[in-house]
Amino acid sequence: MEKRIAVLAGDGIGPEVTAEAVKVLDTVAAKFGHTFSYDPVLIGGCSIDRHGVPITEEALSVCKASDGVLLGAVGGPKWDTCPADIRPEKALLAVRKELGLFSNLRPTKLFPQLASASPLKEEIVAKGIDLLIVRELIGGIYFGRRQTVSTPEGKAAEDVMSYAEYEIERIGRVAFETARKRNRKLASVDKANVLDTSRLWREVMHRLSAEYPDVEYADYLVDNCAMQLIRNPQQFDVIVTENMFGDILSDEASMLTGSIGMMPSASLAAEGPGMYEPIHGSAPDITGKNIANPLGTILSAAMMLRYSFDMAEEADAVEAAVEAVLDAGYRTGDIMQDGCTPVSCSAMGSLVAERV
Repeated sequence: MEKRIAVLAGDGIGPEVTAEAVKVLDTVAAKFGHTFSYDPVLIGGCSIDRHGVPITEEALSVCKASDGVLLGAVGGPKWDTCPADIRPEKALLAVRKELGLFSNLRPTKLFPQLASASPLKEEIVAKGIDLLIVRELIGGIYFGRRQTVSTPEGKAAEDVMSYAEYEIERIGRVAFETARKRNRKLASVDKANVLDTSRLWREVMHRLSAEYPDVEYADYLVDNCAMQLIRNPQQFDVIVTENMFGDILSDEASMLTGSIGMMPSASLAAEGPGMYEPIHGSAPDITGKNIANPLGTILSAAMMLRYSFDMAEEADAVEAAVEAVLDAGYRTGDIMQDGCTPVSCSAMGSLVAERV
């Protein structure tokens, strides 16, 4: 059966890393007897340059008609002065909202081969790191009312954070079900000592917890969770939280592994295509130099195989290929270590594809 993939390469290093993920997907298709077809879609700054908007309605329709969406990265200094309503990042919010991608899964795994790249102390790293952040993706302050007004004292701005019970419950169920498939341990992160939205969040999560007695559940305030991720990341297995907290905590967690370039993510809806992307940005400083790390994007493609295409064996093969390349000592610049072999972005993609 053919699977149609919308490829939103985007800006900066986005086209470079997505090209390597497609290279690996083509190898998977050839080896396992699948057919993957690709629909290129402009998003972000490149869409602004071509169409005047960060994403067109036609592009959104292509995404909705696909079986999965592969995203590179958007944005860069060239578009920093664009009006707020057409900034490149607006396209990401539009895709998430249009596809109903309320659930963002961001795994943080320290590959043993990269242990020395972690900024944490050796005795902490030696215990291993393997956790998953489940982030609510289409609610909260990023989608709330916002405005900037003039007052006698100068400008004033506001951004409103809002959550309804059903929004909390649906992401909570994803988190509890995910915890059941891992180590049956869930940490819910909020700011219930200050925010009404967090108090509602905690109320709903406690109600759900009663339905999952087999899952060990705990509440964490977001500031404490940020500290605990550095002090003792092994205490966490699955973390669930709202949009902004999840954005910040997942970036923090990614650096525990030594490089944000290694981290994939999946954004899922109740039904329909999911979107898969590395969590890094467009990295304009290294754009066009063929030195970006494509492994986060390749691992995102593996998540697409697993979650959208129900191809677990194929996903396992891609993840094993990444491990094999790291075992062989190949490294892009961001994860370079003494005694290892430096390779380019395109060479890294080829090395993974060869080992699938």
